[in-house]
Amino acid sequence: MQYINHPLIKPDTVEQRLYQLDLTSRALSSPTLVVLPTGLGKTIVALLVIASRLEKVGGKALVLSPTKPLVEQHADFFRKVMNLPEDKILTFTGIIPPSKREELWKNGKIVVSTPQVIENDLLAKRIDLREVSHITFDEAHRAVGKYAYTYISERYFKEAINPLSLAITASPGSTDDKITEICKNLHIKNIAVKTEEDSDVTPYIQKKNIEWIQINLPDEMKKIKDLLNKVLDDRYKKLADLGIRTPFGKKTSKTELLALQRKMQGEIRGGKPDPTVFSALSIIAEIMKVNHAIEVTETQGIEALDKYMERLENEAGSKNASKASRRLAEDLHIRQLYHRLKECGSEHPKLEAVKKIVADQLEEKPDSRVIVFTNYRDTAEIVTAALEEVSGISPVKFIGQSSKYKDKGLTQKQQVDIVSRFKQGKYNVLVATSVAEEGLDIPSTDLVLFYEPIPSEIRSIQRKGRTGRKNEGRVVVLVTKGTRDEGYYWSSKRKERNMQNSIRMLQDSTGNTAEELKTPVEKQQNLTDFEYKDDIQVIVDQREIRSTVARNLEKIGANLILKTLEVGDYVVSDRLAIERKDTGDFLNSLIEGKLFEQISNLSKAYKKGILILEGDGLFSSRMISPNSIHGALLSINLDFGIDVIYSRDAEDTASLIYLVAKREQVNEKRPVRAHGKKTARLLSEQQEYIVSSINEIGPVAARNLLTHFGSVEKVMSASEEELRKVKLIGPKTAAKIKEIVSSEYKA
Repeated sequence: MQYINHPLIKPDTVEQRLYQLDLTSRALSSPTLVVLPTGLGKTIVALLVIASRLEKVGGKALVLSPTKPLVEQHADFFRKVMNLPEDKILTFTGIIPPSKREELWKNGKIVVSTPQVIENDLLAKRIDLREVSHITFDEAHRAVGKYAYTYISERYFKEAINPLSLAITASPGSTDDKITEICKNLHIKNIAVKTEEDSDVTPYIQKKNIEWIQINLPDEMKKIKDLLNKVLDDRYKKLADLGIRTPFGKKTSKTELLALQRKMQGEIRGGKPDPTVFSALSIIAEIMKVNHAIEVTETQGIEALDKYMERLENEAGSKNASKASRRLAEDLHIRQLYHRLKECGSEHPKLEAVKKIVADQLEEKPDSRVIVFTNYRDTAEIVTAALEEVSGISPVKFIGQSSKYKDKGLTQKQQVDIVSRFKQGKYNVLVATSVAEEGLDIPSTDLVLFYEPIPSEIRSIQRKGRTGRKNEGRVVVLVTKGTRDEGYYWSSKRKERNMQNSIRMLQDSTGNTAEELKTPVEKQQNLTDFEYKDDIQVIVDQREIRSTVARNLEKIGANLILKTLEVGDYVVSDRLAIERKDTGDFLNSLIEGKLFEQISNLSKAYKKGILILEGDGLFSSRMISPNSIHGALLSINLDFGIDVIYSRDAEDTASLIYLVAKREQVNEKRPVRAHGKKTARLLSEQQEYIVSSINEIGPVAARNLLTHFGSVEKVMSASEEELRKVKLIGPKTAAKIKEIVSSEYKA
């Protein structure tokens, strides 16, 4: 075996492979997108390019990766193989204080970071990119829309003295448009592709046996599906009665339904819509919920459906329930469905198939590692529990970080610990959702089992890449006959084929840069397309960095000052502050009772205040009475003296803020100064807040309880019977209060 010989790479640590050297050579000539199958060393290519740039050009290298575990993984690799002091190879994540990152940046030679951290530090002017001689964009297929990669790349090619970038991915997408968007966003000029069929790659490829197993849907589950189809028939008939036609009736896809929904929301925003539009939007919401229930029935099973229906019932009974949720909960066929679910004695045959396939694999090869992929967390939990019943199988559930009703996520520390135990053999089966598809250093597995096919070619390729790295691998896909499983399977196959054709075509285009490959389209000009010359300052609340408003403000020339603001989101002078809310946030704040507290603080702290309402869906997304919304807007304007201005999107919002700031600072010659603190709540408000924090209890019900009992303590100690005597407190709410107050705390 031959090893790479380079002054910045430790001897005998990196195997020399011709295809990696070829990709490195091409990536050193111009900004390059490298497409290489999972497990063939994309990180090695990045290492070789970085080593070459640091030796010949100097400066520093920046490696961007989407998640903290991936950042830690890459940094560990660079420390092991590079001839650099360990303190010169740094990791930047949100855990490191901004002031410390600013100091570390000055002395680091290689910085491995999540893109969001670098974006924040650039906006806050804690770092600059002038001395960065190379950037690596890991998992480059993410560089679409408003993802931080796009902003960082734009800044890099404007500021760096000698810029060069490398974008790496196993699966950029199946369409020319998607690949071209990635190339445009990352300023890519060259595409380099290697596949498992290339002669210089073949020696390093282990055989993958791919098989798909057809499963029959049991009659009992077909009857449950029939009940759901009756609900669907009824809702489509109601849409037709309202004069709304869908493209393909019951076969209308989710994408087409969402497009119809957006069109209707546009009609509401545009003026005085037909009253039937509100009803139609609510019916479409029901259709999407029922469609999901059918998909769960067909592809997941009874227990997964039961969990989903329980969440729907919980949603319908909550104080913020939509009309769609409530109507579904009251539907006769849905009530029959609940009854059937309780009596149903069968489970989806996929579950038994998983147990048999995994047990056979481990019996034949006891040291095997297996990954079972499933789309849904509920199913991951069900499959894990089923595998625990089988002797010789030690399964563990591996899911993402977010938590919701009766579904707590895993922290990144827990994820890393699980992967470590999987490597050691303490677990031999990983039952995972999409979190295990991308990048994480999960060891090569002998078997990858798809509980269901997925229509995404990117995710399908990532999953398959988890096997066949060092030894022969096996991929098994379970497909329920006559269901959308089959459609998803063939869709993924077609997209994978299209992706290979697209990237080959783009790579083989003679002399074309990625910029030239895109179809020329006239772009509508926005305010941000024009250059601003004035030195305008805007104080931005740290939490607003999550939106792209700050990014757009900087783009048009604003000098940003990041602070943690107690009042307002943007301060543009000593007398004027701005609160920004997208329509969803506005409605949530209104429902939760926070809105008027924020508006009151704004009006007290600043002589002038503005509320910017951003985006569509104000009167349609939450099915709140238009009169309630109009009443809130009137109160904000008339009672608090806060002006309400509407904007289309983050770019539009940034332009508005800039123009307001310019008027204050240039025309009015006013300084920029943040001030004001949140008003402390009255004791009575704090008491109401404590009681209303219990699910099912709104502000009015909380006041009723406190008026009736006289104190928070007496509310909490009251019996269910006493609670039910209070207006707006029914048996269900009383039981919920007692459950929360009396249940033992379990962390």
